[in-house]
Amino acid sequence: MRTVGRWLKTSKSWSNSSNQITDNSVSAALSKRRSCRSFIDREPPEGLVLDLIDKARRTPTAGNSQGVEFLLLDEKSLIDDFWGVSFSEKDRSGFSFPGLFKAPALIIPFGVPSLYTDRYKENDKSYTNLGGDKKDWKVPYWLTDAAFATMALQLLAIEVELETCFIGLFDREERIKEYFSIPESYEALGVLIMGYPDTQKVTLGRSQKRKRRPLNEVVHRGVGDFRCEKF
Repeated sequence: MRTVGRWLKTSKSWSNSSNQITDNSVSAALSKRRSCRSFIDREPPEGLVLDLIDKARRTPTAGNSQGVEFLLLDEKSLIDDFWGVSFSEKDRSGFSFPGLFKAPALIIPFGVPSLYTDRYKENDKSYTNLGGDKKDWKVPYWLTDAAFATMALQLLAIEVELETCFIGLFDREERIKEYFSIPESYEALGVLIMGYPDTQKVTLGRSQKRKRRPLNEVVHRGVGDFRCEKF
Protein backbone atom coordinates (compact mmCIF):
# COMPACT_ATOMS: atom_id res chain seq x y z
CA MET A 1 0.00 0.00 0.00
CA ARG A 2 1.10 3.57 -0.59
CA THR A 3 0.04 6.71 1.23
CA VAL A 4 -1.94 9.40 -0.60
CA GLY A 5 -2.24 12.40 1.72
CA ARG A 6 -3.83 11.03 4.88
CA TRP A 7 -5.32 8.10 3.02
CA LEU A 8 -3.95 4.67 2.22
CA LYS A 9 -4.31 3.56 -1.36
CA THR A 10 -4.37 -0.17 -1.99
CA SER A 11 -2.49 -1.52 -4.97
CA LYS A 12 -4.59 -3.36 -7.55
CA SER A 13 -2.21 -6.29 -7.22
CA TRP A 14 -2.79 -6.64 -3.46
CA SER A 15 -4.81 -9.83 -3.81
CA ASN A 16 -1.93 -11.41 -5.71
CA SER A 17 0.72 -10.37 -3.18
CA SER A 18 2.13 -12.25 -0.23
CA ASN A 19 -0.79 -11.11 1.95
CA GLN A 20 -2.54 -14.46 1.92
CA ILE A 21 -6.08 -14.88 3.24
CA THR A 22 -6.15 -17.69 5.77
CA ASP A 23 -9.04 -20.09 6.25
CA ASN A 24 -9.89 -18.51 9.61
CA SER A 25 -9.79 -14.92 8.39
CA VAL A 26 -12.77 -12.57 8.31
CA SER A 27 -12.56 -12.62 4.50
CA ALA A 28 -12.86 -16.41 4.49
CA ALA A 29 -15.81 -16.28 6.89
CA LEU A 30 -17.59 -13.74 4.69
CA SER A 31 -17.06 -15.88 1.62
CA LYS A 32 -18.55 -18.91 3.42
CA ARG A 33 -21.51 -17.08 4.95
CA ARG A 34 -24.90 -17.98 3.58
CA SER A 35 -28.43 -18.16 4.85
CA CYS A 36 -29.06 -21.72 5.97
CA ARG A 37 -32.69 -22.76 5.65
CA SER A 38 -32.44 -26.35 6.83
CA PHE A 39 -30.90 -27.52 10.12
CA ILE A 40 -30.41 -30.88 11.79
CA ASP A 41 -31.68 -31.76 15.24
CA ARG A 42 -28.33 -31.43 17.01
CA GLU A 43 -27.53 -29.13 19.91
CA PRO A 44 -24.25 -27.18 20.13
CA PRO A 45 -22.00 -27.82 23.15
CA GLU A 46 -23.32 -26.25 26.33
CA GLY A 47 -22.34 -22.60 26.62
CA LEU A 48 -21.12 -22.24 23.03
CA VAL A 49 -23.88 -19.94 21.77
CA LEU A 50 -23.66 -17.80 24.90
CA ASP A 51 -19.92 -17.47 24.31
CA LEU A 52 -20.57 -16.30 20.74
CA ILE A 53 -22.99 -13.65 22.02
CA ASP A 54 -20.40 -12.52 24.56
CA LYS A 55 -17.92 -11.96 21.74
CA ALA A 56 -20.44 -10.33 19.41
CA ARG A 57 -21.58 -7.79 21.99
CA ARG A 58 -18.15 -6.19 21.78
CA THR A 59 -19.01 -4.58 18.44
CA PRO A 60 -19.23 -0.75 18.50
CA THR A 61 -22.22 1.14 19.86
CA ALA A 62 -22.89 4.87 19.53
CA GLY A 63 -21.18 6.71 22.37
CA ASN A 64 -20.43 3.31 23.90
CA SER A 65 -24.08 3.30 24.98
CA GLN A 66 -24.06 -0.52 25.03
CA GLY A 67 -27.76 -0.49 24.25
CA VAL A 68 -27.98 -3.87 22.52
CA GLU A 69 -29.49 -6.82 24.37
CA PHE A 70 -30.39 -10.35 23.31
CA LEU A 71 -33.11 -12.89 23.97
CA LEU A 72 -31.54 -16.35 23.69
CA LEU A 73 -33.90 -19.28 23.24
CA ASP A 74 -31.94 -22.53 23.41
CA GLU A 75 -34.38 -24.85 25.16
CA LYS A 76 -36.69 -26.90 22.98
CA SER A 77 -39.83 -25.88 24.86
CA LEU A 78 -39.02 -22.17 24.45
CA ILE A 79 -38.13 -22.60 20.79
CA ASP A 80 -41.42 -24.40 20.22
CA ASP A 81 -43.20 -21.56 22.00
CA PHE A 82 -41.51 -19.03 19.74
CA TRP A 83 -42.58 -20.80 16.56
CA GLY A 84 -46.05 -21.35 17.97
CA VAL A 85 -46.46 -17.65 18.63
CA SER A 86 -44.89 -16.69 15.29
CA PHE A 87 -46.60 -19.14 12.94
CA SER A 88 -50.01 -20.73 13.01
CA GLU A 89 -50.26 -24.46 12.40
CA LYS A 90 -51.64 -23.70 8.96
CA ASP A 91 -48.69 -21.44 8.13
CA ARG A 92 -46.19 -24.01 9.35
CA SER A 93 -47.73 -26.87 7.40
CA GLY A 94 -47.28 -25.00 4.14
CA PHE A 95 -43.96 -23.38 4.95
CA SER A 96 -41.30 -23.68 2.25
CA PHE A 97 -38.41 -24.29 4.66
CA PRO A 98 -39.56 -26.67 7.44
CA GLY A 99 -35.92 -27.37 8.30
CA LEU A 100 -35.72 -23.96 9.97
CA PHE A 101 -37.88 -25.28 12.80
CA LYS A 102 -35.20 -27.81 13.80
CA ALA A 103 -32.60 -25.18 14.71
CA PRO A 104 -31.47 -25.52 18.36
CA ALA A 105 -30.93 -21.81 19.04
CA LEU A 106 -32.81 -18.60 18.31
CA ILE A 107 -31.33 -15.20 19.11
CA ILE A 108 -33.38 -12.01 19.02
CA PRO A 109 -31.23 -8.85 19.19
CA PHE A 110 -32.89 -5.78 20.67
CA GLY A 111 -31.98 -2.13 20.59
CA VAL A 112 -32.84 -0.22 23.77
CA PRO A 113 -33.45 3.45 22.86
CA SER A 114 -33.50 4.68 26.46
CA LEU A 115 -29.90 3.60 26.98
CA TYR A 116 -28.93 5.82 24.05
CA THR A 117 -30.90 8.87 25.11
CA ASP A 118 -29.60 8.50 28.69
CA ARG A 119 -26.03 8.27 27.43
CA TYR A 120 -26.47 11.37 25.26
CA LYS A 121 -27.74 13.39 28.21
CA GLU A 122 -24.30 13.08 29.77
CA ASN A 123 -21.99 16.08 29.69
CA ASP A 124 -19.70 14.91 26.89
CA LYS A 125 -22.65 14.20 24.57
CA SER A 126 -25.19 16.84 25.58
CA TYR A 127 -24.16 19.15 22.71
CA THR A 128 -25.80 16.71 20.26
CA ASN A 129 -29.29 17.40 21.65
CA LEU A 130 -30.05 13.69 21.38
CA GLY A 131 -30.70 13.11 25.05
CA GLY A 132 -34.43 13.75 24.90
CA ASP A 133 -36.88 11.85 22.73
CA LYS A 134 -35.76 8.98 20.53
CA LYS A 135 -37.56 10.74 17.67
CA ASP A 136 -34.72 13.26 17.66
CA TRP A 137 -32.43 10.56 16.29
CA LYS A 138 -32.47 10.73 12.49
CA VAL A 139 -30.88 7.28 12.42
CA PRO A 140 -31.99 4.75 15.10
CA TYR A 141 -28.49 3.75 16.11
CA TRP A 142 -29.80 1.19 18.60
CA LEU A 143 -30.87 -0.88 15.59
CA THR A 144 -27.71 -0.06 13.62
CA ASP A 145 -25.65 -1.34 16.54
CA ALA A 146 -27.85 -4.41 16.93
CA ALA A 147 -27.17 -5.12 13.25
CA PHE A 148 -23.40 -4.85 13.87
CA ALA A 149 -23.65 -7.44 16.64
CA THR A 150 -25.86 -9.70 14.54
CA MET A 151 -23.41 -9.66 11.64
CA ALA A 152 -20.59 -10.48 14.05
CA LEU A 153 -22.63 -13.42 15.36
CA GLN A 154 -23.06 -14.80 11.87
CA LEU A 155 -19.31 -14.70 11.24
CA LEU A 156 -18.45 -16.10 14.67
CA ALA A 157 -20.84 -18.99 14.06
CA ILE A 158 -18.87 -20.01 10.97
CA GLU A 159 -15.72 -20.39 13.09
CA VAL A 160 -17.41 -23.16 15.08
CA GLU A 161 -19.10 -24.83 12.08
CA LEU A 162 -22.54 -23.43 12.82
CA GLU A 163 -24.70 -21.71 10.24
CA THR A 164 -27.38 -19.06 10.54
CA CYS A 165 -30.41 -17.52 8.92
CA PHE A 166 -31.67 -14.07 9.80
CA ILE A 167 -35.37 -13.32 9.33
CA GLY A 168 -37.52 -10.33 10.19
CA LEU A 169 -40.28 -10.45 12.78
CA PHE A 170 -42.55 -7.93 11.05
CA ASP A 171 -46.07 -8.06 12.54
CA ARG A 172 -45.04 -10.88 14.89
CA GLU A 173 -42.85 -8.64 17.06
CA GLU A 174 -45.59 -7.44 19.40
CA ARG A 175 -46.91 -10.97 19.95
CA ILE A 176 -43.41 -12.24 20.75
CA LYS A 177 -42.66 -9.35 23.11
CA GLU A 178 -45.90 -9.95 24.95
CA TYR A 179 -45.41 -13.70 25.23
CA PHE A 180 -41.82 -13.48 26.48
CA SER A 181 -42.49 -10.44 28.72
CA ILE A 182 -40.10 -8.15 26.86
CA PRO A 183 -40.37 -4.43 27.70
CA GLU A 184 -42.49 -2.52 25.21
CA SER A 185 -39.73 0.04 24.63
CA TYR A 186 -37.29 -2.59 23.35
CA GLU A 187 -37.05 -2.71 19.54
CA ALA A 188 -36.33 -6.06 17.90
CA LEU A 189 -34.06 -6.27 14.89
CA GLY A 190 -35.33 -9.72 13.88
CA VAL A 191 -34.36 -13.25 14.83
CA LEU A 192 -31.11 -15.05 14.09
CA ILE A 193 -31.66 -18.79 13.67
CA MET A 194 -28.55 -20.82 14.46
CA GLY A 195 -27.53 -24.46 14.33
CA TYR A 196 -25.79 -27.18 12.39
CA PRO A 197 -26.73 -27.30 8.69
CA ASP A 198 -28.49 -30.21 7.08
CA THR A 199 -26.03 -30.83 4.26
CA GLN A 200 -28.39 -33.36 2.68
CA LYS A 201 -31.11 -30.75 2.19
CA VAL A 202 -29.52 -27.61 0.81
CA THR A 203 -32.48 -25.53 -0.32
CA LEU A 204 -31.90 -22.24 -2.08
CA GLY A 205 -34.53 -19.56 -1.67
CA ARG A 206 -35.37 -17.18 -4.49
CA SER A 207 -33.22 -14.48 -2.86
CA GLN A 208 -30.13 -16.71 -2.92
CA LYS A 209 -30.55 -17.30 -6.63
CA ARG A 210 -30.15 -13.62 -7.42
CA LYS A 211 -26.81 -12.67 -8.93
CA ARG A 212 -24.58 -10.32 -7.00
CA ARG A 213 -24.29 -6.84 -8.46
CA PRO A 214 -20.84 -6.07 -9.92
CA LEU A 215 -18.43 -4.07 -7.80
CA ASN A 216 -18.41 -1.09 -10.16
CA GLU A 217 -22.15 -0.65 -9.62
CA VAL A 218 -21.95 -0.41 -5.85
CA VAL A 219 -18.69 1.51 -5.32
CA HIS A 220 -18.76 5.18 -6.36
CA ARG A 221 -15.77 7.48 -6.52
CA GLY A 222 -15.68 11.24 -6.59
CA VAL A 223 -18.29 13.82 -7.51
CA GLY A 224 -21.05 12.88 -9.94
CA ASP A 225 -20.29 9.18 -10.00
CA PHE A 226 -23.79 8.22 -8.87
CA ARG A 227 -25.90 7.35 -11.86
CA CYS A 228 -29.17 6.83 -10.05
CA GLU A 229 -32.39 8.46 -11.15
CA LYS A 230 -33.36 11.74 -9.55
CA PHE A 231 -36.73 11.83 -7.83
